[in-house]
Amino acid sequence: MILPDIADFLAALPKGRAICGLDLGDKTIGIAVSDLRRSVATPIHTVRRVKFSTDAAELLALLAERDIAGIILGLPLNMDGSAGPRVQSTQAFARNLIKLTDLPITFWDERLSTVAAERALLEGDTSRKRRREVIDQIAASYILQGALDRMGYMARSQEGRD
Repeated sequence: MILPDIADFLAALPKGRAICGLDLGDKTIGIAVSDLRRSVATPIHTVRRVKFSTDAAELLALLAERDIAGIILGLPLNMDGSAGPRVQSTQAFARNLIKLTDLPITFWDERLSTVAAERALLEGDTSRKRRREVIDQIAASYILQGALDRMGYMARSQEGRD
């Protein structure tokens, strides 16, 4: 199921299982996963895009292997917050993926995630070749970390009310 609201996504997740973040590009899909407590995002892999069925099979195999509980897709909004063709492409990817899995899917604003990833790699003095290899999975970890931080805040706020 696609859950546009992060609170609904959080409520749909079982406890004690990791979630993943995806940075969808035209040529690659960056993948990051959380720890079991869902506090830290770690970049793990980049899928070279071929066609949807091939990409989805590789992605879902990786998620099954890691016992992932949910998927957060980076939503590439324009800087003014409007939705363009890349948002439509990401939403279409989610609609197609949900036909192949029961995992809950949500979206997270990914504005500037690639810029932040590039800056971090440059500050780490990473070679141009290596940056090309890992930029998408680093961007996925920025996307996932933002969502994890928000979900952690929401969970702490809920505990304070109980």
